Formats: sequence, C-alpha cells, structure tokens
Amino acid sequence: MPEHTHTHESPEHTPHGRARDTRPLRLGVAGPVGTGKSTLIATLCRQLSGRLQIAVVTNDIYTDEDARLLRAAGVLPVERIRAVETGACPHTAIRDDVTPNLIAVEDLEREFAPLDLVIVESGGDNLTATFSPALVDAQIFCLDVAGGGDVARKGGPGIERADLLIINKTDLAPYVEVDVEQMVSDAGAVRDGLPVLALSHHDPASVDRLCAWVEAVVAEYRQGGHVARDPGPMAPHFHAEDEHTHAHDEHEHVHG
Repeated sequence: MPEHTHTHESPEHTPHGRARDTRPLRLGVAGPVGTGKSTLIATLCRQLSGRLQIAVVTNDIYTDEDARLLRAAGVLPVERIRAVETGACPHTAIRDDVTPNLIAVEDLEREFAPLDLVIVESGGDNLTATFSPALVDAQIFCLDVAGGGDVARKGGPGIERADLLIINKTDLAPYVEVDVEQMVSDAGAVRDGLPVLALSHHDPASVDRLCAWVEAVVAEYRQGGHVARDPGPMAPHFHAEDEHTHAHDEHEHVHG
C-alpha cells in the first residue's frame, strides 16, 4: 500500500473541468454602433455566470460608459469589468495594437483565476472591424435589423468570417420593414457555412441558442479542439484602372 492517498480533487483541474494552467477562452464581440453589443454581453453574463467564471473588457474611444452600464446592470461583480479607452478608432485597439486590451485581459485572468471566459467588447466600428487572433480566440460579429436588411449581403471580413454572426433586435423587424428570414439567408450565402443566429433578447429560445453556442466553444477550447481563426484585414479593393489591360501599341482596350 502507498504511504499516502489523495481523496481530494486533482489539483490539475478546476471545478469547471478545465486544467488550471489553461487560460480562459477569450471571446471578442464586434459590430457597428448601436447593434446591441453591450446588451448582448449583459445577457451572456446574466445567463452564464452561474455556470462559468466570466470577466469583461469594454472599449470606448474617450469614455468608460459601456463598462459603467454593465456594472450598473449587476450582471457581474463590478471588479470583473474593466474599461479600455482607445483614444482612436476602435479597430486600432482590437487589431492594430492590442496591447492595452491584452494588458486588461491578462490582469483579469491573473486576479480572478481560474476564469472560464473573458469577453472583449469592441467599440462600435464599421463592417471591416475584426479582432486580432493575438487578442481573442473566437469572435462574434453583431448586426441589427434597424441597420437595414441589405447590410448582411454586403459582406466584409466580420460578416463573412467571424465565428458567429448575429442578426440582432429581430423583434424590431416589423417596424423597420425588414424580412429577418431573408437577412439570415443573405448572411448565410456569404458565410460559407459559418453559423448565423437571429436574436432578440425578448425571445428566450434565441437567447438559449446564443448561450449554447458560447458554452460549446468554451467546451471545445477546454478540450484543445478550438483553433483561433483570423477573419483577416479589410477586404481587398481595386481601382478602376486595375480592371483593364491596355494594349497601347494597338490602341485597343481589353476589359477584365
């Protein structure tokens, strides 16, 4: 018989089933101004905080208003919500130079270990805004029906390649004359099989689907199966002269 037996839980794992030396999943939430990113994050925290250990980093240009709104909502202990003031266009702090956000994330991970999930909210930006994979492991891009039913089919890196695209505020669709099913279909056509979720915070079934997706990604990450995908920089663009080849010697123009 061995001299010592251990009856307590193995120190290599947390009560949530994650190895202690594995950092939490970092989830980015991006999208244009007013699409409901803060409300989405508040909903996730409210629904999942009983099952996951969560912290949040918000981004604003010159204010900490989003962080203050989340703290006032009481969705997490206030000390688990940190604000980054970017001082420039929001995409600069989530893609170009992620240092301020990375410091905030790492501070939370150290102070409240072991965490399961750190959510990073981008400031409101345009359709090209995506997170660097050096900052987050997975990302959600958020649109809303009030932005117009044609937005989803316009594409762009966030719409086309984020891990999850959300069509938010579907309860407003009748008032802005948007066909939600068509908007979801348009989004699916440009996303090459990546998931699209129509969401209303007044629709418990859609909220459940959102939470299930997040928990599935967390579980996949814990098991080592999740690989961060880079949605890429801004979509390439071409000038008019690039679309033609010119045979000047023969005075002919061949159109591409």
